[in-house]
Amino acid sequence: MVWNKKTLNKLFLLSVILGSFLLGFYFGKIQTFFTPPQIVKNSEIGKPSNVDFSLFWEAWRKLEKRYVDPEKINYTKMLYGAISGMVSSLKDPYTIFLPPEDEKIFKEDIKGEFCGVGIEIGMRNGELTVIAPLKGTPAERAGLKAGDKILKVNGTSTINFTLEDAVKFIRGPEGTPVTLTIFREGWKTPRDFKIIREKIKIPSLKWEIKDGDIAYIQLYHFSEKAGVDFAQTAFEILNSPAKKIILDLRDNPGGYLEVAQEIAGWFLEKGKIVAIEDFGGKYPSKQYKAFGPSKFLSYPTVVLINKGSASAAEILAAALRDQRGIKLIGEHSFGKGSVQQLEKLKEGSLKITVAHWLTPKGNLIEGKGLEPDIKVEITEKDIDENRDPQLEKAIEVLKKIN
Repeated sequence: MVWNKKTLNKLFLLSVILGSFLLGFYFGKIQTFFTPPQIVKNSEIGKPSNVDFSLFWEAWRKLEKRYVDPEKINYTKMLYGAISGMVSSLKDPYTIFLPPEDEKIFKEDIKGEFCGVGIEIGMRNGELTVIAPLKGTPAERAGLKAGDKILKVNGTSTINFTLEDAVKFIRGPEGTPVTLTIFREGWKTPRDFKIIREKIKIPSLKWEIKDGDIAYIQLYHFSEKAGVDFAQTAFEILNSPAKKIILDLRDNPGGYLEVAQEIAGWFLEKGKIVAIEDFGGKYPSKQYKAFGPSKFLSYPTVVLINKGSASAAEILAAALRDQRGIKLIGEHSFGKGSVQQLEKLKEGSLKITVAHWLTPKGNLIEGKGLEPDIKVEITEKDIDENRDPQLEKAIEVLKKIN
């Protein structure tokens, strides 16, 4: 998922006017029927003129009057459910209503520390899917892989789960177990993975020298700290024997756009486009450009991607290919290229898809992903024998470049 820092810095300072708008949106016809206690305020604010909400309140009134278990009627939950239903009608898994409890979970994500198993998840064709297990986490140690389908969590089917449902079910207190029922391409039947939750701290990267003069950089996540960590690594590489670079973005689920933009600046000329933010015609598109220092501009470079490469990872990989012709090696990427903005409500928040990311050449990432220039797959046998044919191919390609 790609986030804009300016947006995030304003997430929880936005006006309560929008909260009043949504309350009015739903309660515009309230005086026609009845007033549920302590819920309706400012009922006329933001009420659309071309929608008759009498149907909504008719259904609400009949539920209260006729439902067999009146003690189960909870006005707040009905309100939250109504908003969630409105949002889900858009059929965009990344545009969601966050009640206060879910909003708290989101804040934990932004901080980059939480208790869970350490996987980035997303929806692919309506199925809950592992985008990538994070390095050094219980999920990675248990053997979960990008592309795995999560069929059940502790025996509960995920068929009707939202992403937020999945997060709440999978996370939990440190030291407690969670069982994920997983189906993987090539398997005949699903398998259960019992994983013990830990406190997850997302690492940034690591690097080493390969084959004498190749700097191999594994970038795990585009967290806020990753830009500073990459700069430190870059200076270490510049003072090393390295003459070429492998940038490994496999199983990198993304993060901050600005960090991808910052890292791209080490590889591209200043002023080159890194990504284009497309607002679907509502507003003029916005270009994000490299701002230097371009220290790796002369370094022959290849990029490793796989189906766990998503969002900011795809943006960076596409920018290096579009602007420098850098080869992408591995497997087709995930295809997460939308922009979410959090709008604070009086209670909870709305996370809204407001734009799509385009590559410098204007290609859409969302739902399509990136096709590698050199396709190399990793088999179960490769894993069992601790082989990495994608990395081997990257080294082979670079060795042919003088």
